[in-house]
Amino acid sequence: MSQTVSSNESDLIKIATLKKPYGIKGWLWVFSHLDNRDDIFAIKSWHLKTATGFKPLTVTDWHTQGQGLVASFKEIPDRNLAETMHGATIWANKADLPKLGEDEYYWSDLIGLSVINEDGENLGVIKNLFETGAHEIIIVKPSKDSIDDEERLIPWHKDIVLQVDLDKQTMLVAWGSDY
Repeated sequence: MSQTVSSNESDLIKIATLKKPYGIKGWLWVFSHLDNRDDIFAIKSWHLKTATGFKPLTVTDWHTQGQGLVASFKEIPDRNLAETMHGATIWANKADLPKLGEDEYYWSDLIGLSVINEDGENLGVIKNLFETGAHEIIIVKPSKDSIDDEERLIPWHKDIVLQVDLDKQTMLVAWGSDY
């Protein structure tokens, strides 16, 4: 893995995290961050994030194992090297990801959007999102323009998230400042 990828980090999106080794031949458990987890293997160009930058990572084989996914990689030939990969993150160019439908977004495109409620109040900016099983939750952190210093957890639901405008970097929500 001596070649470093020259991609601009802003063009990359995290698609997976490597977990513990599987077996003795260098296979690893792969935790996919995509909604349809095994769609990850349709993405041809993977990049492993290292301390010195991004390196190419080539899937040579994969399959489902129980409830998870396991894969082997050209650059990880044995279990000894696989042991050092636990927790490493896998990234791909946004252009290589599946096209989204209407009103679908990659989480990475939402981070940093200003969250405005129906009263025109700035609630802060999106810090992160996470899944609960029922629906996603938006973590909104205060910003210099927000109405207060409160961090908010707002459910991603069609009755609450009214509009996302990536061009204006805003999200309109039906969420009161006192919730």
